[in-house]
Amino acid sequence: MRNYKTQMEAAKKGILTPEMKLVAEKEYMDAEKLRSLVASGEVCIPCNINHKSLSAEGIGGGLRTKINVNLGISGDCNNYDVEMQKVDLALALKAEAIMDLSNYGKTNVFRKKLIEKSPAMIGTVPMYDAIGYLDKDLLEISASDFLKVVRAHAEEGVDFMTIHAGINRRAVEAFMRDKRKMNIVSRGGSLLFAWMMMTGNENPFFEYYDEVLDILREYDVTISLGDALRPGCIDDSTDAGQIAELIELGDLTKRAWEKDVQVMVEGPGHMAMNEISANMKLQKRLCHNAPFYVLGPLVTDIAPGYDHITSAIGGAIAAASGADFLCYVTPAEHLRLPDLGDVKEGIIASKIAAHAADIAKGVPHAREVDDAMAKARHEVDWDEMFRLAIDPEKAKRYFESAPPSDRHTCSMCGKMCAVRTTNMILEGKKVEFCSEK
Repeated sequence: MRNYKTQMEAAKKGILTPEMKLVAEKEYMDAEKLRSLVASGEVCIPCNINHKSLSAEGIGGGLRTKINVNLGISGDCNNYDVEMQKVDLALALKAEAIMDLSNYGKTNVFRKKLIEKSPAMIGTVPMYDAIGYLDKDLLEISASDFLKVVRAHAEEGVDFMTIHAGINRRAVEAFMRDKRKMNIVSRGGSLLFAWMMMTGNENPFFEYYDEVLDILREYDVTISLGDALRPGCIDDSTDAGQIAELIELGDLTKRAWEKDVQVMVEGPGHMAMNEISANMKLQKRLCHNAPFYVLGPLVTDIAPGYDHITSAIGGAIAAASGADFLCYVTPAEHLRLPDLGDVKEGIIASKIAAHAADIAKGVPHAREVDDAMAKARHEVDWDEMFRLAIDPEKAKRYFESAPPSDRHTCSMCGKMCAVRTTNMILEGKKVEFCSEK
């Protein structure tokens, strides 16, 4: 029987848990070093005691950048079979985390199936589920009702929960004083803001934060401190509301650690490229080097249909500057619920951003696959190139859609391929074009 409640408690006691050993092996890191990072809060290992199918992953400084895939039904698109196909795709593409953001009806049946089958971490936003779970209108929900939903998700086996505890009265005052173009774009944040304004009460997740932590500690759920006041357009970035909430999140981080609850802190949002690096450093400073989880950031507001690209640009810069966990964005962002094709495009774009950042950060072994790809390209070994590609199926499909007459080239350059030309010269051969048939 384990003599600790959470991974953080075990780490503080000097205990190496099975999950720490697994993560250390995956990350090529000394297990004792990893344990010390978990103890300090710089790394978290989200792993609910009731998630039996989980293959634990670590999130934080010195580790590979992880990615999360959002899915779930809405009132307009409520086909759970399609959402489970997205789950299968996310697992096949090796996403480390899946968040069920369903916000319509009774979602627990789907979530239980998801947790039962998924080796990836599972996250939720209890606030999304509150209205459907409780079958009450927003104004009728009490503070204790919100806590019931948190407990229900914890009991089901959810590994991390986004809790918007930082949008308290102080943060709201800063938000109201410093006018924005887009106001609040966080779904959970907007619901809490509406509840606070309609009832006149403090944010229940802030007012009863200790009770929330007690529930999370019981099941070893990592709290992902949500950024309700994240910027929803680049003009709103790094404003008073965002920073006021971030200051609150720093204090909430310390309070969670005091109860041995693991923490992630969520971040922007929409943000111009030149602000991203400073924001990552500011978050790490104000939140005591807790793992940082970012949505994007999206670096321009004018690319609906292509926001997986705007997000990947921002995500690569963010992760190279210290962010630890990227939430994918699909081409359907701002437009509709993503379909299977959108989900794949979003995952691939996010994985590219994460991998590029890992190379920049010098994460152990991150460059090995790139070096292997360079070798395969030098040898014009197409089968090996396809095997190493982040999306082998697409790479092979593109190559074979316009096949070259000579497999030692592609149809872009043909016999004028630079690699082929140089290889032939270095092998002592002549390069002739006109005489070749």
